[in-house]
Amino acid sequence: MSAQSEPGLLHSEEEEALRAAVRDLLTDHCNPAGVITRTESAAPHDVSLWKALSDSMGLAGLLIPEELGGQGATHRETAVVLEELGRAVAPVPYLTSAVVATEALLACEADDLLTELASATTIAALAVGLHVAPNGAVPHVRLEEGRLHGELTGIADAAVADMLLVPANDGGLYAVHAADVTVTPQVSLDPTRPVARVTLDGASGRRLGDAGLAVRRALRAGAGLLASEQLGLADRLLTDTVRYLKERRQFNRQVGGFQALKHRLAGLWLQVAGLRAAARNAADALSTGEDTDVAVAVAQAYAGQVAVHAAEEALQLHGGIGMTWEHPVHLYLKRAKADSIAYGVAGTHREALAELVDLRAP
Repeated sequence: MSAQSEPGLLHSEEEEALRAAVRDLLTDHCNPAGVITRTESAAPHDVSLWKALSDSMGLAGLLIPEELGGQGATHRETAVVLEELGRAVAPVPYLTSAVVATEALLACEADDLLTELASATTIAALAVGLHVAPNGAVPHVRLEEGRLHGELTGIADAAVADMLLVPANDGGLYAVHAADVTVTPQVSLDPTRPVARVTLDGASGRRLGDAGLAVRRALRAGAGLLASEQLGLADRLLTDTVRYLKERRQFNRQVGGFQALKHRLAGLWLQVAGLRAAARNAADALSTGEDTDVAVAVAQAYAGQVAVHAAEEALQLHGGIGMTWEHPVHLYLKRAKADSIAYGVAGTHREALAELVDLRAP
């Protein structure tokens, strides 16, 4: 599987075929009622859906080279998958394992572990708080006499991970088996992507490489491709809201016929179109390595506000039904809010962008 050979940001036929396949799978295995039920249980992650995505379609190894058992694809294809997962608010560790942890392992050239991730026998999570930006300060644990000690908080999908990639105070990134640490769930705004506290009390770990380079690469890819997830979420909400307003009648006419609502939806459509361009550009830049930092900063400076606005509009324009627990719009609002602070808030990315293009504040 490879990216389109011709220049431009339009999707190739292969990418559209991938989108259709992922959407069909999610339609069959990830309905809104099922997601709501799962978030109320003790096991919010949908392991069976993860296995379908990874085993049946090989998506867990999308970014991993073919010689290591992966698909040898690029960030463009990965962005398509994340867009569809965002549309379904799918409770699977795809962004955290197949993107962020995978990028860290690629930076460390940990071929054996990459093979495990590609075969879906292992789920990995980078033990860095979900809120940390690509250039942000990274908390670490202590290395004492070859053992790791300390506590890390806000680790996304740690509860379902088989392996944690842990930064230590010697500057190294260590692979630690989840069985050797204590994972304590934390209250998460987004129940479809739970976070946890990870406590290491003399855990053994294998040093993989330089944590600084690996973590920055991983978080940059996470931030850039998160924009595609936010795009999928916003686009789904816009589509569903327009459909609802065409069906809902008030004063013997379609609610969607009121001009004030048309203006709100038109404004939201423009924002989603802008996000589509920014997210696609970020995915392409990650694939080519050209102006990557700028493209990622632009995407994340914009994506959060659009996704949150789309969720808020959907909640309001669905009226009373939108306020009910049975309607899935609250899942989208929570995911959008949580995503808006994941891998750095918009202000952090604006500051980074200003530095990159030499537009420093006076």
